[in-house]
Amino acid sequence: MTTGDAWDEDYRQRGRLWIGGVTGIFPLPPAGRVLELGCGNAKTIAAIRGDPRRITGIDISRHALILARSVAPEAAFCQADARRLPFPDGTFCVVTAFHITGHLSAEGRAALAGEALRVLVPGGIICVREFSTGDFRCGKGTQTAPMTFRRGTGIRTHYFTVDELEDLFAPARVISRIPRKWTMRIRGRDYPREVIDAVFRRE
Repeated sequence: MTTGDAWDEDYRQRGRLWIGGVTGIFPLPPAGRVLELGCGNAKTIAAIRGDPRRITGIDISRHALILARSVAPEAAFCQADARRLPFPDGTFCVVTAFHITGHLSAEGRAALAGEALRVLVPGGIICVREFSTGDFRCGKGTQTAPMTFRRGTGIRTHYFTVDELEDLFAPARVISRIPRKWTMRIRGRDYPREVIDAVFRRE
């Protein structure tokens, strides 16, 4: 089963995988087109302020897109692979990638970063959120590559350092890179969660 198949099956069986509000989104320009990579069931899109008609969401999962359209009916959606985007160069002012890059192989991560830069206008920004090596799930499951682990669903997750994420999206200029930490309580026990929020600007 490919990663795309695993995600589609997960959405088919479990429905909305991602609930709750999204916080800490970098302030986006008031105008210009926005592309959300790996939009899932549109949790992030629902949190983006402004005209939803300027937002395009892509996902590899058909079942995710069915859910996304019900959440944000005025946005545009298409089934596509973030490693091979079906858009011309310089189409978008903003690209967001929340928890998608880390589910790809090293080659896939590089392809996504290259495609995100390609479809941005000069001066456009990329907003990225990925799990850090400080997250308690880092090291859990079957290791498939350095800092990459596959869990029971067949979906793999790569855990980043701040420098690694910055290097991946070079030569874009770093605007900000912030590790965010919180605690998750599971069955009466606290576990450390940690993500990296990074914003890059295409020169």
